[in-house]
Amino acid sequence: MKDGILAIDQGTTSSRAILFSPEGAVIASAQQEFAQIYPRPGWVEHDPEVIWATVISTARDALKAGRKAGWRAACAGITNQRETAIVWDRKTGQAIHNAIVWQDRRTAERCREIEAGGAGPEVAAKTGLVLDPYFSATKFAWILDQVDGARERARRGELCFGTVDSFLLWRLTGGKVHATDATNASRTSLYDIRAGRWDEGLLEAFNVPARGLPEVRDCAGAFGKISKKVLGEEIALTGIAGDQQAAAIGQACFAPGEAKSTYGTGAFLLLNTGTEMVASQNRLLSTIAYRIGGETAYAMEGSVLSAGATVQWLRDGLGLFSKASEIESLARSADPDSEVVLVPAFTGLGAPWWDAEARGAILGLTRGAGRAEIAQAALDSTAFQTGDLLAAMAGDGMKTVSLKVDGGMAANDRFLQRLADLTGVEVVRPVNTETTAWGAAFLAALGAGMFHGIEDGRALWQADRAFEPEMESAERERRNAIWTDAVGRVRTR
Repeated sequence: MKDGILAIDQGTTSSRAILFSPEGAVIASAQQEFAQIYPRPGWVEHDPEVIWATVISTARDALKAGRKAGWRAACAGITNQRETAIVWDRKTGQAIHNAIVWQDRRTAERCREIEAGGAGPEVAAKTGLVLDPYFSATKFAWILDQVDGARERARRGELCFGTVDSFLLWRLTGGKVHATDATNASRTSLYDIRAGRWDEGLLEAFNVPARGLPEVRDCAGAFGKISKKVLGEEIALTGIAGDQQAAAIGQACFAPGEAKSTYGTGAFLLLNTGTEMVASQNRLLSTIAYRIGGETAYAMEGSVLSAGATVQWLRDGLGLFSKASEIESLARSADPDSEVVLVPAFTGLGAPWWDAEARGAILGLTRGAGRAEIAQAALDSTAFQTGDLLAAMAGDGMKTVSLKVDGGMAANDRFLQRLADLTGVEVVRPVNTETTAWGAAFLAALGAGMFHGIEDGRALWQADRAFEPEMESAERERRNAIWTDAVGRVRTR
């Protein structure tokens, strides 16, 4: 058997498992979608048992297919949807409430209360984040307050809480390890990213007891061993990173100024800022890009709440097509002069607006507008939002002329050309578009000693195609002005 690397990629709408070769080739893979739960408008939940079941099922399938091809998993890594919060029983491992997903906005009022109390500057200075329901802290507190007896149980140390990686690590190791990595910790609003520790002042501000939080470790290293009872074989778990940081690692964004944008359910643009945290003046986030060997690299991040989710809504909500892949050909048939604009603020607007109460709209409709024009507007909405992030980064002195892209939407040539046209930057798609899973696999291999250092990942990255801007600058400016006006119409602050 050849030694491969298992990547567990637990995302917002599906769980995947991929067995990679050390060179980054996909040996075997499996994927399962799962249901989203919407208890109320603006609320999004997942069933933790469904997350667990899909993770185990896909991992077993990938390992089985790998064995048939002559490969085994020498080590494993986890990458996960970030900020999604789970609270579970320390003894049984059973969650006490559904997972509250990163998109959920139920704690918006609580965030305003905390901000009114004057904690906003402290949160920004220590965590690099804004006060927003997007992050985990208010989600943990909400569960502890809403579930009978939970807060008292947490004080007694009977409950664990963490992001999805922590929950999976706990179960994969048979309840032996309650830990997370620095990238996931940096997304909770409770972790001081300069000092590298859970912060007492933040824990008090968000009313989250420290006893339930996981130990924070480097992204690459020994996290424990996956129990043989779980996957049928014992596998060393040696790498963890949140999905967007894993994608940046998979895209070899190791030097200051290198940037990637991942187009999945949302869209997330990370730009490496090096060993110093750079504070944004334009409501972008400062975050940990990775921590390896005790050394921390930072990034500036812009978060778009709805990208692939917009395409999914056109498919499932409006029934404009039966498969997401059909949007490319449909958009190509749109009237090139159409000025239909779709603002996908289904759960509010992310960076740089951070407006939890904003809601979506379709503007500029004429009698001639139809399915194709709405489809094109949906793709353009993600390009426009990326442009807003790039402009904000440029305002912070972090300008990029080339953007590496990945995620499901990166397979859509029509979208990538519009992205280049509407942002005015070169867009580069890699040969290996499984960058999130590969980032987790690379960290695991690094933690297991299969690589010597993080720069080994640069030699494995290859470009597939570059998309250069073709739109005239005057037309780009005109269309961006129409977009900006549309966003202004849905904003509440």
